[in-house]
This record gives sequence, structure tokens and C-alpha cells, in this order.
Amino acid sequence: MLHAWPVTVRSCVGNVLRSGRGRGRVGVVPPTITASRRYNMDRGSGYEEAVQTLNTLQTNAQTLERIRRERGRNAHNSIPQMQSFMDRIGITLDELDGLSVIHVSGTKGKGSVCAMCESILRSHGYKTGFYSSPHLVQVRERIRINGKPISRDNFSKYFWSCYNRLAQTKDAHDGIMPAYFRFLTLMAFHVFIEEKVDVAVIEVGIGGAYDCTNVVRSPVVCGITSLGLDHQPLLGNTIDKIAWHKAGIIKTGIPAFTVEQPEGAIEVIANQAKEVKAPLHLSPSLDRYDWEGREVRLGLPGDHQRINATLALQLCHTWLQRRGETQELGSSKSQIKSSSIAIFLILYYSVLLGVESCLWPGRSQTLKRGNVTYYLDGAHTQRSVQVCVKWFRETALMEEKTINGPVARVLLFNVTGDRNPLSLLKLLMVGSPKPCQFDCAVFSPNIAYLDVGASADQTNFTVTHETQISRCAVEKTLWEELHQQDAIQSEVPLQTRSPVDHNQSGDGKDHSSEEENANSAKARVFPCISDALSWIQHGKDKELSRSNSSQCHPHSSLDEAVHIQVLIT
Repeated sequence: MLHAWPVTVRSCVGNVLRSGRGRGRVGVVPPTITASRRYNMDRGSGYEEAVQTLNTLQTNAQTLERIRRERGRNAHNSIPQMQSFMDRIGITLDELDGLSVIHVSGTKGKGSVCAMCESILRSHGYKTGFYSSPHLVQVRERIRINGKPISRDNFSKYFWSCYNRLAQTKDAHDGIMPAYFRFLTLMAFHVFIEEKVDVAVIEVGIGGAYDCTNVVRSPVVCGITSLGLDHQPLLGNTIDKIAWHKAGIIKTGIPAFTVEQPEGAIEVIANQAKEVKAPLHLSPSLDRYDWEGREVRLGLPGDHQRINATLALQLCHTWLQRRGETQELGSSKSQIKSSSIAIFLILYYSVLLGVESCLWPGRSQTLKRGNVTYYLDGAHTQRSVQVCVKWFRETALMEEKTINGPVARVLLFNVTGDRNPLSLLKLLMVGSPKPCQFDCAVFSPNIAYLDVGASADQTNFTVTHETQISRCAVEKTLWEELHQQDAIQSEVPLQTRSPVDHNQSGDGKDHSSEEENANSAKARVFPCISDALSWIQHGKDKELSRSNSSQCHPHSSLDEAVHIQVLIT
């Protein structure tokens, strides 16, 4: 079974920005763990060694390609295999049933929904566990207690506890060890049981029916976020096939909630719920809730988060109800006649605190450093890119109005897996409806640094560097072709916006040169994120070292700009 990607472009960028390191390439030297070091009962104090050992469980690029060709032929074995791994580390199904789980699947927004659930219930005083993927900077971010990643020491302790038990029993199980994502899922269960959390919020990795998190037999409530076409080689190339996988987390008699879905998806979800005799409810619009006159400002920016927020509210309300808690999110205002529509609530002030204080780094996140503003988002489907474009345009324009001088915009783009880059780039190109109007585009693999000192948290063996570079070259060509097509269709030289009228002189005429116009369509490929960011910011982000800002930037728009806005997706 294919696991979720170990790292993304957001995680690599986060690592570079956090470390403040600029360029510094030595060569690709992936960490290796010899057989004698892979497990040792006396080991367990070193976080880096734990992560390096964890990385040996990553499925390599060749194996992943074989799995894609088989297209999940053995997917039905995923849950029995997971149960076997649990038995090997000493977790019984009854112990897993003892966890009070909120289980969430979907294509878009499942991480945000989970983050909101965790924040809301934590604001009510409950001890929360939260398992998500991928991580932004460090792998321990995937397993959180009370909203915070488990400490390096605890990660190491719990890692070796699980790993050593699996390693000691592997000979009796044909040498089989769980893959990267499966192991982390097992470890998350172990952590939540040992830490005695009140609630465990679990985000599905890929799909749902055969995802290893679906070993959970008795969740308190299930949620399905907005669906779209993604992971098609594994889940199918139609929305109804994908919906079947996502709805696979619905359990007999367990209430499930979803949101408005594309045509064909809701029928599949409803049929799945009916088959297992589970009540299914459609979350109402956030506007239907009664906040008793208080203004609601979600902690996660973007209009699309309103859909995620209403689903999170329903999941938390139901969790409290089914737990028999006297303290609920609020009182029922009314019951809509249709049994498929969930109740809407008069909400308590503590709920407002939960949704407003929710933070989810790397998702619609703005980070300003010096004269560079980074806009980080994890958009990877056509719908999510459309949402990202709207958020970026509005947020970047608001910032631009506060800057006295020319502003340049740069796209740092990367896609993983089997996603179609052309369909996503079309939504970002100059000339499309409400374009982002980038001055240039930069393409890079999901690799933070090309040096031997790179963090083990950012190591990714699931795809080769050569494959990623080749893909980036294709994306660069697609971008340039799209710009050329746009210029031909417009029958005018391709131009970017003129922020703060920096291409205007006192006579009101545009004095942009043809060379500057040509610059707007330029794109570049870099071997790693650190090189890409160093080239983009060119000394304007003082926290990124080793930048030679005394020389002119090779791209005129970036050289002349007093501020640079970088969309990273």
C-alpha cells in the first residue's frame, strides 16, 4: 500500500527558512543505516538516529513504481497487515478501541478540519492527540499532544519502543517491517494510548477504505471533507471511485458527517453509509450557526476554511454528545426537517476561541521576512489551486498597497505523485481569469539542501533526484508554452502588472521595455529549495545567508523590486 509522501515543497521550504541557511551544495549523500545499527535495545536517546532509522522504512522509488503498476492489487490486505503489526508491538484491538477517535478522510481540507477539531476540544480542556501528514519541518510534527509536536526525547523514546519490538519479531514474519507511514501510524497509536489522551484526531493518509489508519474499528465519529480527483492511479480516475475509498472509513452505527460534494460523490457516500447502517449528515453552512452576535474570524485564512469549520464543529459536537459529556459546543437551535442535514447550533464562547486560535502551518500561511513575503499553501488539486489563487491574490494585493515601490511576484512550484502539472499551471498563469501575474516562475524538487548536513527529517527516498529534476524541467517547459500561448492569443506583448505604477513615468505612459516584458515569461529550474530561495530573494531576506546582494539580480523585475512576494505551492 502506498504511503503518504514523506515531505512536500512546503516542508522543504519550512526547513530552509527555519534554519536560515542559504546555498551550500556538497552532493547528494543519503544517510545509510547499516544492518547492525538498525536496532539496538540500548539505543533510543538520539532523535536524529531515530529519524534516520525511520527513513530506512521509506518505500524506494523503484518499489513505488511497481506498486503503481499493480494499482492496489493487494490493497485489501492492508488492514490485516496493520493488525499484525499492532500485535507485534503489543497493541491489542481492544486497546485501540479504547481510544476516543475522530477519523477524517477527504481530498481537500482534511488536515485543516482535524486541526480545528483538535483546537476546539483543547479549548474545552480535553487532552488531545492529533495525527497528521505530511510534516512541515520535523517528522515529530505528525504526532501532537495538546496541539504541540511531541518532544524530541519522547519521539525517540516511543520510536525505539515500537521499532525494537518490530525488529525483534521480523524474522518470524518473513522479515517484514512496516513502511514509513504505517510505522508512524502505529507509533501514533502507541503514543496516544501511553499518553492517555481524551481524544485522538486521526487524519487519513491516502484514500480511506484501505488506508492503514482505517484499522480503527470504533471511532466516535467520522468526517469526509470535500472530494476531488487526486491519487487517481491508486483510487480511480472518477469522482465516484474516489468517493468509495473516502467513504470506506464509515463504520456500522457510527455517525458520519460530510459537506457539499461534487455530483456523483454524495450518492456513493450515502450508499456506503446505508450499507453499514450509519447515520450520515450534511454539515450546514457556517452562516446558519448562531454565534450570539459575535464576529467570527477563523484562525485559518481563506473562505474555503468556512466549509472545513462547519464540518469540524459537527464532529466535535457529536464527539461530546456520544461521550455523554454535559459540556457540549452549544445548544441545538433547531432540527432541519431533512434527516440528511445536521443541526446547527448556538455556540459557546469557548468554541469561538477554538476556531480563532487554530493554527496549521504551511496551509494558507503568510510569513514576512525582511523585504520578502512567503505565501505557503499545500494546493495540489485543481479546486484547491483555484482557492489558493483567490487567497494569494487578495492577500498579496492588500500587502502590496502598503509598500512604497515596485513589488515582484514569484511562483515556486512543485507537484508530487501522479498529479497533472499542466492543469494546475493553467490556473496560475498570466492571462487566466483573475491571474496571479507572476514576474517569473521557479521549479525545484522537494529537496531542502543538496549537502551531507541535511536534516534527516527532510530525507525522501520515495523518488530519485533525477526523476524530480526531469519533472521540474517538464513543468518549466509547460509554463513557458502557456505564456507563449497567452501572448499569441492576446496579440500583444506579454506583460506583468505594474505594481505601484513603477513602470509609469510622470507622463502617464508605460515605458516598460520589450526585454522586461520577455522577462515575465522566464522560468528556472533549481536542484534544491535552498538554491531556489537564494536566487529569488537575492539578499532581501537577511535571515538567509550566503546571498551576494551586491550584484544585480539576473532577473530585472526582481532586481528593481523593493519587495518580493513568493507563492509556494
